Amino acid sequence: MSRKYFGTDGVRGKVGTFPITPDFAMKLGWAAGKVLASTGTQEVLIGKDTRSSGYMLESAIEAGLSAAGVNVALIGPMPTPAVAYLASTFRADAGVVISASHNPFYDNGIKFFSNSGTKLNDEQELEIEALLDQALNHNAMECVSSELLGKVRRITDAAGRYIEFCKGVFAKDLTLAGLKIVVDSANGAAYHIAPNVYRELGAEVISINDKPNGTNINDHCGATHLDSLQTAVMVHGADLGIALDGDADRVMFVDHNGHVVDGDQILYILAKTAKQQGTLNGGVVGTLMSNLGLEIALKEMGIPFKRAKVGDRYVVEQLKATGWRIGGEGSGHILHLDHASTGDGVVASLLVLQAVLESKQSLAELVSGMLKLPQVLLNVRLIANNADEILASAAVKQAVIEAEAVLVENGRVLLRKSGTEPLIRVMVESTDLEMSQTQAEHIAKVVTSF
Repeated sequence: MSRKYFGTDGVRGKVGTFPITPDFAMKLGWAAGKVLASTGTQEVLIGKDTRSSGYMLESAIEAGLSAAGVNVALIGPMPTPAVAYLASTFRADAGVVISASHNPFYDNGIKFFSNSGTKLNDEQELEIEALLDQALNHNAMECVSSELLGKVRRITDAAGRYIEFCKGVFAKDLTLAGLKIVVDSANGAAYHIAPNVYRELGAEVISINDKPNGTNINDHCGATHLDSLQTAVMVHGADLGIALDGDADRVMFVDHNGHVVDGDQILYILAKTAKQQGTLNGGVVGTLMSNLGLEIALKEMGIPFKRAKVGDRYVVEQLKATGWRIGGEGSGHILHLDHASTGDGVVASLLVLQAVLESKQSLAELVSGMLKLPQVLLNVRLIANNADEILASAAVKQAVIEAEAVLVENGRVLLRKSGTEPLIRVMVESTDLEMSQTQAEHIAKVVTSF
């Protein structure tokens, strides 16, 4: 059974447009509260990023949870992975994050975590959606009696606790002293977290895009816009740069030459380091979008590799199914289950920094063993909500067959609809960039014709 409101990363959309409205958020909070309460939930932790709409949605979700008889703890602006961690630390039974991750400020979203720090499973989300439909369409949102209403409290020391958790991931016999690091917090949830983590571990930190005003989150900065970080690294003569996205569950690097090191390359570094140290415990999980160069480099080291559907929830599912520990996406969602139960940009960055120090190599040298294949990704924005119809069409299928005939064994084609935006993503990867570009543009043209 398909989900109606939940995408690959919770509920997301443009603020003020259904479903990201105060009414929907309140009823979603109520429906989630009812489902979670049925499993014994007594308190839910709510965190958010720095979007101005977060205040409105926070209040609405809080009201819905309280109406369902569930207590609420508010922690304010905080990275998504921090909410997953703190939900456990503060003995909450679940967590809610109000964020649209890497999207512009006018979007927002709502996602839930279990008390183990993992995202809710499909069955729980379907159960929430069934109750939500009743509340939306039949005015069936019933408030518990006054003496049973959920209470609300605000936690003031959440940032400090999460900073200490992050520092605890880093080897105690190492220090970042002597490293000059540029940190781009995307004017997002980690603006008061990430720079302090690296400073407290000894690094000289140049912090950029760390002054959120409610509307500048991800605005030509952070993990999805690396130009300003590349410039800052070169201007300051830094050893490397670290970029997080708006909710800090993604991380991207820039080496001392100004070259980007993406999520696939980060996975290569972590897997190679673990293999050398004898701590790998299996293989690596990527996604359908992972660069073929990663798969080839891992194979050369004798490291197994599996592809999951796009979305870190599916990477987690594959990791649990295999018992492996390391996985992620080229976009910078990195999971290392020995250290965190969900993708955590700050934690992943510390593991890479530790690998740099232990190898006594620069970031550029450390990643040089992986050769990325040219990969072209085109996003075709849809006018209507007809992605499934387009992908199933004979014309699009024929365009893919023709492209694959040109690529033969030297590349691959992947089409998929976005789980968070009205897009169809067209990806072509091969040993020849010009060939990839030509085939991607041809397929995108066919998709656009609908």
